[in-house]
Amino acid sequence: MRMEFSRKLPDPTETKDMLPLSEELTAAVKKQTAELKAILSGQSDRIVLIIGPCSADSEDSVLDYVSRLVPVQEKVKDRILIVPRIYTNKPRTTGEGYKGLVHQPDPNARPNLLRGIITTRELHMRVVKETGFAGADEMLYPENYPYLDDLLGYVAVGARSVEDQQHRLTASAVDCPVGMKNPTSGDLTVMMNGILAAQHQHDFIYRSWEGHSLGNPYAHAILRGYVNQQGVSYPNYHYETLRHLEELYARWELRNPAAVIDCNHANSGKNPFEQPRILKEVLLSGRSNPGIRKLVKGFMIESYLEDGNQPVGGGVYGKSITDACLGWDKSERLIYDAAEML
Repeated sequence: MRMEFSRKLPDPTETKDMLPLSEELTAAVKKQTAELKAILSGQSDRIVLIIGPCSADSEDSVLDYVSRLVPVQEKVKDRILIVPRIYTNKPRTTGEGYKGLVHQPDPNARPNLLRGIITTRELHMRVVKETGFAGADEMLYPENYPYLDDLLGYVAVGARSVEDQQHRLTASAVDCPVGMKNPTSGDLTVMMNGILAAQHQHDFIYRSWEGHSLGNPYAHAILRGYVNQQGVSYPNYHYETLRHLEELYARWELRNPAAVIDCNHANSGKNPFEQPRILKEVLLSGRSNPGIRKLVKGFMIESYLEDGNQPVGGGVYGKSITDACLGWDKSERLIYDAAEML
């Protein structure tokens, strides 16, 4: 291989031995996971709001942000379950740019994956301990999932990963709910194939073991928009697409039909200030069609302390160094507005 190996990294068991989870934290994660499953299965009529920074680039500002969600959650708990986005892996279309906390625990320094693995686990542990929330993270690298499997309340498989066999099979072994995004092409059948695969049992090679997965009945759709052949963004959160997805679910006979609407990315044309409007439009679609209200179980919002984004090293506390985000004041208002519409 044309690769230099600099050091062997600790495996997930070793990392968990270094940073073990207490019974109290384990119970908190299980509680939120159970609440999520109740929403996705239709046992609860609340919606889930997966909200937070595009990428978790700073432990201090991420914890500051998530701490602000705690009193908000208390006020809307009868209608909304908040799950903080703590995305420690960042997909890069060209491979260039900041790849997330697991690669660079200090965005201004060179990559350090040993430190990144430890920092990532420490951050998720601090979130559970200090706020009671179990976070959401993207499963960008399936083999990395066991470093965090006892901490996560929600896992997302991205638009560029949803067609990958290893992502689909690993999702079938994940205990918490897994959202499968539509691919960048917008073909919903690709996403449905991913959900189907994730809901079934499989035998496959995983981290040098022959494993057997039990299937994940809470694998579900995430609609994030798409791009055409010219690279122009198009949304897929409108009434007609939601009706079509409802029909696809009925045709495919999948368990726990559910959709989460990603209000940023191609749905907003990466304009984070469109996110409140998109959320409200989808809620209005649900008001006019009970099938859509039953199908749409939640939303994803990219939100941070400050509006917009900045380059790496920009120096503004709580401002994204990847995709532009909705600032805190607007995000808090969005949550309350959503609760009033439900």
